Amino acid sequence: MASARAAYTARRATDFGVMIGGPITVDMQKVKARKDAVVAKSNNGVENWLRTTKNLSVFEGHASFLGPHAVGVNGESLEAERVFINVGARATVPPGFEDVPYLTNSSMMDVDFLPEHLIVVGGSYIGLEFGQMYRRFGSQVSIVQRGPRLIEREDEDVSEAIKEILENEGINIRLNAECVSGERLRNQVVVKIDCHSGPREVAGSHILLAVGRRPNTDDLGLDRAGIELDERGYIRVDDQLRTSVSGVWALGDCNGKGAFTHTSYNDYEIVAANLLDNDPRRVSDRILTYGLFIDPPLGRAGMTETQVRQSGRKALIGKRPMTRIARAVEKSETQGFMKILVDKETKEILGAAILGIGGDEIIHSILDVMYARAPYTVIQRAMHIHPTVTELIPTMLGELKPLE
Repeated sequence: MASARAAYTARRATDFGVMIGGPITVDMQKVKARKDAVVAKSNNGVENWLRTTKNLSVFEGHASFLGPHAVGVNGESLEAERVFINVGARATVPPGFEDVPYLTNSSMMDVDFLPEHLIVVGGSYIGLEFGQMYRRFGSQVSIVQRGPRLIEREDEDVSEAIKEILENEGINIRLNAECVSGERLRNQVVVKIDCHSGPREVAGSHILLAVGRRPNTDDLGLDRAGIELDERGYIRVDDQLRTSVSGVWALGDCNGKGAFTHTSYNDYEIVAANLLDNDPRRVSDRILTYGLFIDPPLGRAGMTETQVRQSGRKALIGKRPMTRIARAVEKSETQGFMKILVDKETKEILGAAILGIGGDEIIHSILDVMYARAPYTVIQRAMHIHPTVTELIPTMLGELKPLE
């Protein structure tokens, strides 16, 4: 993503009076080599730390339960009073793509060439991030979304603004695309679409499937341990991440309580606090927060406007476009907006969305006040640095209006 941002910035150089000779090109092998080096440093560091930690043994192999507190791996049985499951998730492959080559978020990371025309099936976080990335590298990109709008869990104004951002970069977006399937056609791959309007197929060179993820729980022998799953295959856990079997916990993507690195790490913090520190932390104590790492990014915390309306509570709302934020104007990064929702009676912040330059960082200034359960006036009255994007949050809070 950093390489894609660099290419995008280089192409815009003349907007800032900077002249670069010749066309901007991207060496995908060097891009991948840089990514591999960054990833390897992180992975190797973690692995070396594990292997050199006193009283910790690392086993490499496919593990599955033999009983409630027994796990088999490489023909060996390991038994313990406490077992922690953190097996993650993988990309979902929908029916209809069995006979065509496709990429997922994992295999996409091994690509060291530039696809001529990348068709992204799925208009949510992973699909949008990869779609914009490869468009900036130089690929033609089409995004095919089953629903009526992108990232449907977000408010409509957020979805529409993101669609505009991507279309401004030349990405073709197809919405309301039902019954999607794939097939080969000579030297191309084709995504077949049963849609309400427009062509019924999109032809390209490569397909990226980004239609969701499924937990890695189907081959763990959980039935032998008596560990319950829900209807989607996630391990059932309580508010402190205990499974249906005493002495067994489930953390990370496989428990359905979050789908991010930060929620997985927070799961660990909750379990460790309860077991080691006599600190009764719970999943329900945390405030949902995440980012969509397109450019400009989306930072989200708490409830959406739709959720606040559905709750029926009296609320206030503030909204400010990035075109009215001096720092964004100075950097020529005026796409997006900021939005915040406040409980009218308690004055506590209910949720916020910041789609714009620095949005994934700025959201934390709001999130921390939400955790403190402090009134929004704490931020409104705070003195922020000028010129920044964050300094306009107090201004936005000073312009709150009733949510009608």
